[in-house]
Amino acid sequence: MGQQQDDEDREFDLKWADGAEHKEPSARARMLAARWKENPPGPVPFRGEPEGVGPRRSSWISTVVVLGSVAAVIVLLGYVNFRAPY
Repeated sequence: MGQQQDDEDREFDLKWADGAEHKEPSARARMLAARWKENPPGPVPFRGEPEGVGPRRSSWISTVVVLGSVAAVIVLLGYVNFRAPY
């Protein structure tokens, strides 16, 4: 009976906390608010390119590089096993 009572109390506490009218902001939100009060951030375009990033390469190039590397490793391992004296 004690465990069930604890579960009910915990559920009540969660409902009470979720229903609070005023919720305290997180530490990160408070830190950013304080920083932006002194030095507000500039406008940022929607999904703007990150600084220092060049044009994107095709995903096919990445795929070819990965598959080529895997094929080279397979060939190298096969060659090493072929040359190994038994």
